[in-house]
Amino acid sequence: MPRKTLVKNGYLPRLVDEQIERYLEVFGAVEVAGTKWCGKTWTALAHAQSVSYVDEELDMARADPKLMLIGDRPHVIDEWQLAPAIWNAVRHAIDDERGLRGAWLLTGSSTPISSDDQEGQSRHSGAGRIGSVRMYPFSLAESGESERSVSLRGLFAHRFQPAKVENDTRQLAELICRGGWPEALDLSAENGQLVAREYLRLVFEKSAPKHGKSGEVARRLCLSIARNLGQSPTYKTIISDMYGGEDNPSSLVTEQTLASYLEFLRSIYLVEEVPGWVPPKRSKKRLATKPKRYFADPSLAAALLLLSPDSLLADGQTFGLVFENLCIRDLKVYAQAMDPSMPAAVYYYRDDSGLEADAVIETLDGRWAAFEFKLSEEKVPDAVKSLRRLRKKVAENPRAQGRPPEFLCVITGIGSYAREVEEGIYVVPLRALAD
Repeated sequence: MPRKTLVKNGYLPRLVDEQIERYLEVFGAVEVAGTKWCGKTWTALAHAQSVSYVDEELDMARADPKLMLIGDRPHVIDEWQLAPAIWNAVRHAIDDERGLRGAWLLTGSSTPISSDDQEGQSRHSGAGRIGSVRMYPFSLAESGESERSVSLRGLFAHRFQPAKVENDTRQLAELICRGGWPEALDLSAENGQLVAREYLRLVFEKSAPKHGKSGEVARRLCLSIARNLGQSPTYKTIISDMYGGEDNPSSLVTEQTLASYLEFLRSIYLVEEVPGWVPPKRSKKRLATKPKRYFADPSLAAALLLLSPDSLLADGQTFGLVFENLCIRDLKVYAQAMDPSMPAAVYYYRDDSGLEADAVIETLDGRWAAFEFKLSEEKVPDAVKSLRRLRKKVAENPRAQGRPPEFLCVITGIGSYAREVEEGIYVVPLRALAD
């Protein structure tokens, strides 16, 4: 019999639901982490019997964090990071009840300001006791704007059926500008942009100062990331971009300061870093490759760059960049959902010869697939050629020591047909894709 929860109706199921259920069967508590307004609390409540809202009882939570643990289980502790000592209280409670499973759900949109809580106590990692699940804004499959005719897990299992989807270029631009925020799903692109802009305003005016950061520096950094979506620029290049009109930009922000701001943006789940992939796993190059940066949702890039559906339709290059951010968001959601017990990871590939792949999904058992993102069909042949080169370099070179890919895929934005163009290489419109 399904467990009775706090959410009675109106809840839109999320792909992460299955992973949360699995983790509740394994761990004493589950942390549900992700950017503000992506639906963490609503999703946690869908798996819970009771809830404590830390922001409404902050003085009490800080005075005695154990009080926030009281309630029928599973019990949600919402915005736990506002009183970081709650983490250790949960960990100790799990230790006190041997074999305890699925007692608490901790939701939060940032990590604590430091690794020490306000009472000066060190925060334990919670390894083995508290499982962590990452949430993102709605993917197209979750919001009902993908026809879900091509499954990512199906491709990894070598199952595929050709399909056709509606091709609406303007709708794609509107989906990018509106974003995947739960509160924006029924809004127009223009009104959805207000949600993204308000989110950014709160980051720059509230979150940054609370973390000891300048909102203006954070804003300039986010603008630079938006202008360089999907790139891996050096710190020197970013600083120059942030203060391009100054004679000596490095005198305004040092590389060490920039690193701390990037960590802040990651800690509030605003910026997504996609690490480089180098086969085989043991290669030291894997750790040396600079990450590419995106936003948790493409609407944030659109808001920062003051983009509208009309301006995207008039600027194909910029349209392609923010479409890439949309693809990364959805691939991260689908890769995580493929196997709730072993979420796959998303990387990118670039080598010193200039050979690239926009994304590589690798499972924990070492299987992998590479992706190219192309807004239009006209660039598909070049993308297929590039993926073919990557497969040859990794799988046919004995020195590379790499296993062959399970498949290769070009994800398109403006296209109607999901098809296999040659053995093991597919072209799939994003609005056909699902987990």
